[in-house]
Amino acid sequence: MAETVGDRHQVLTDNQWELLELLLPKSDGRVGRNFSNNRLVVEGMLFRLRTGMPWRDLPEVFGPWQTVWKRHRRYAADGTWDRVLVALTALADATENLD
Repeated sequence: MAETVGDRHQVLTDNQWELLELLLPKSDGRVGRNFSNNRLVVEGMLFRLRTGMPWRDLPEVFGPWQTVWKRHRRYAADGTWDRVLVALTALADATENLD
């Protein structure tokens, strides 16, 4: 299993991550390095959004803040977060689990 963050910094449950992971782009076939531990990076994004802290103050447990920031920026620019929101909203609607 991939490295995970401690309970204090964890935002997603394993089940939530398994669903979200299916909706996120893969790094296979991309130019450059493969995404390293995508869950850790996404947890860092969510932790930062939940706390409102500056990117530079992100705890080191999430890796370099620059990596987390760049991936967040990429996902925002390429529409990944929009597609994730649409998919999760549709799933919640279909399962009548809108809470």
